[in-house]
Amino acid sequence: MDTSMASGNPFFDDLQNKGEAIDHPQNEDIMDCESLNIPSQAAVKPNGTVSSSVRELLECPVCCNSMYPPILQCLNGHTLCSGCKPKVDNRCPTCRHELGNIRCLALEKLAASLELPCKYQSFGCNGIYPYYSKPKHEYQCSYRPYGCPYAGSECTVIGDIPHLVAHLKDDHKVDMHNGCTFNHRYVKSNPHEVENATWMLTVFSCFGQYFCLHFEAFHIGLAPVYIAFLRFMGDNNEAKNYSYSLEVGGNGRKLIWQGVARSIRDSHRKVRDSFDGLIIQRNMALFFSGGDRKELKLRVTGRIWKEQ
Repeated sequence: MDTSMASGNPFFDDLQNKGEAIDHPQNEDIMDCESLNIPSQAAVKPNGTVSSSVRELLECPVCCNSMYPPILQCLNGHTLCSGCKPKVDNRCPTCRHELGNIRCLALEKLAASLELPCKYQSFGCNGIYPYYSKPKHEYQCSYRPYGCPYAGSECTVIGDIPHLVAHLKDDHKVDMHNGCTFNHRYVKSNPHEVENATWMLTVFSCFGQYFCLHFEAFHIGLAPVYIAFLRFMGDNNEAKNYSYSLEVGGNGRKLIWQGVARSIRDSHRKVRDSFDGLIIQRNMALFFSGGDRKELKLRVTGRIWKEQ
């Protein structure tokens, strides 16, 4: 299959996962509840409801997110989260009176008595969690939606795996293949323009699962390279059950890579910048291509298997 690569920018800013389109609570937002004598371990119960009026009391009027200690209040009793205090120039957003450092302990203790459903309830999570344990659960909830794995645009689509597979096929026009082996040919007429030769994505269906094969050009320092790697469309604990191999070569030489599929929970950029895949230096890629070394013609073969 002949495939041409589109353009994009390289990144080398640590292994941070910045491609997430999903609003996960950050670790620093998961508060330490010991000072309020609240158990930090999430407890799942079969049912539990909280009125919308109580939820509104715990919603910051500035950022509209749920508030966690220290919850601040002005002299008139209006509340807001501590993170938004600098944003309002130390003035109450409701009455405009000057804010001090008064904590609303009553509201903090009210929150400690609440149990709420996971915000991913519509995706299948039926757990009910204590208010202060809920963010930690949601940060790692196995039902939380996935972000679109298409790396060539800042796509913000989220959803479950069947939704994303249909989205990739219908909206991004990604090539879809059945089977656990592949044989792809990547062609670029001007391989010296690495900054204009970015990536390709192909989706494979095998073992009742879906996998994304990425191939792209970028730089390691000043050196232009190509990289190919596989991502699993599912959670990390399932991804580790699948291994894969990649092979590229020509003129009697070849490079072989064997690795473990990475979950799409890890962004495309995170996997690429950790160099977790088959890396081919441009000079070696042109050597494999043969001819006058002015055109990239790489044939990448490989297979996917399930570990026993």
